[in-house]
Amino acid sequence: MNGVLRLPEILSRRDMAARDLEDAVTLPGYAYADPAFHGFERDCIFARTWQLVGRADQLREAGDHVVAEVADKPVIAVRGSDGVLRGFFNVCRHRAGPLALENGNTPQLRCKYHGWTYTLEGQLRSAHEMDGARDFDVSCIHLEPVQVAEWEGFVFAAAGKPAMELEELMAGIRARIQPADLSKMRFQVRDTYDIECNWKAYVDNYLEGYHLPHVHPGLNRLLDYRSYDTYLSKWHSWQHSPLDGDCGPYQAGEAYYYFLWPNLMLNILPDRLQVNQVVPLSQRRCRVIFDYFYIDTDSEAARDAIQADREFSDEVQKEDVAICERVQKGLESGSYRAGRLSPKRESGVHHFQELVRAVWREAAQ
Repeated sequence: MNGVLRLPEILSRRDMAARDLEDAVTLPGYAYADPAFHGFERDCIFARTWQLVGRADQLREAGDHVVAEVADKPVIAVRGSDGVLRGFFNVCRHRAGPLALENGNTPQLRCKYHGWTYTLEGQLRSAHEMDGARDFDVSCIHLEPVQVAEWEGFVFAAAGKPAMELEELMAGIRARIQPADLSKMRFQVRDTYDIECNWKAYVDNYLEGYHLPHVHPGLNRLLDYRSYDTYLSKWHSWQHSPLDGDCGPYQAGEAYYYFLWPNLMLNILPDRLQVNQVVPLSQRRCRVIFDYFYIDTDSEAARDAIQADREFSDEVQKEDVAICERVQKGLESGSYRAGRLSPKRESGVHHFQELVRAVWREAAQ
C-alpha cells in the first residue's frame, strides 16, 4: 500500500495486469459502477496529477488570484508582489477558513472566517486578538503551498506530487500543431454539462472515432473517417483528421483532438481552441466544462461563426451525453464484465486504460 490509500475490495489482480493492444480488454465494468472507486481515484489520480485551474490572463497583476478545487481540495493560485505565480491550499492556518471565495484581485489574503491576514507570498502578517497565546509567532506561520505551473496561457495546480513535470505532460504539442499558437487564442465563453456517467466512461468515448458514423452524423460529414488516426505519447494521446468543411472552425484544414492525462482535452481547429475538463462528481456523475477560445472574437463575422460553432458543438455534445449515459446504465447492469478493443480504432482508449491500471498496480504495492 502507498500511505493510507485503499484499493477497492472488488478490484482483482487479474484486472490490474497490463495488456498489449492486440490483446486489449477494457477495464472491468465494476470500475465504473462500484462507489468505492470514486474516493480511491480522487486520492490516487486527481490529487497526484496536474489539474487546470485558470488562465494566465486572469493572473497578470500582483494580487490577481483564482480559486479552484483539485481532488475536492480547495486551492488558490495568486500572483505575488514579486511577480511570481504561487499556489496554496485555500485554507487558513487558524481554523481552516477560506482565504478567497471567488476570483479577483486583492492586496493581501484575508481569511473570510476570522480575518487572519497573509501576504500574497503566503506569510502570515497579522492575527488580531492573539496576544494571550503563549509562543505564538506570526513569522512562523505560512500557508501550505501547492505546485503551480503555466503552459501556453493556462495555469495548472497539483495538490500532491505529480508523476511528471507539466512540460513532460505536454511534450511535443507546440511543435505538432504549428502554425497554431494556443497562447494567442482569446477566451470567449464557457458551457457546462452535468452527465449521468462515470468520468472514465466519458473519457473512453472521447478517445476514439469508432463511434463517429453511428453517433455523430453531422460531425462525421466534416471529418475524414478513413484518414482519422490516433497517436500516442507517454502521458497524452491525440486524434487527427483532415477537415472537409467550408465555414468557421470546420473550414478546410486539420483537426487535432488531444487528451492529457487524466481528464483534460484540447480540441484544436483552424483559429479555434476548445478546452474540455472532466470533473468527477460521484461514481456515476461527472461535469464536463467547455471553454472556447478564438483568434478573432470582435468582428461581426467572427461573432456569427462563434455562435454557429457553439451551437454545433452543443449538438455533438448532446449526442455524446446521450450515449455515455446509456453506456453507464450498461456498465451498472451487472450483465457486462469487460470487452475486447479494436487495435485499429481504440488505441487511445487502451492507452488511457493502461494508465489507469498502472495507478491500480502502484497503489497495490
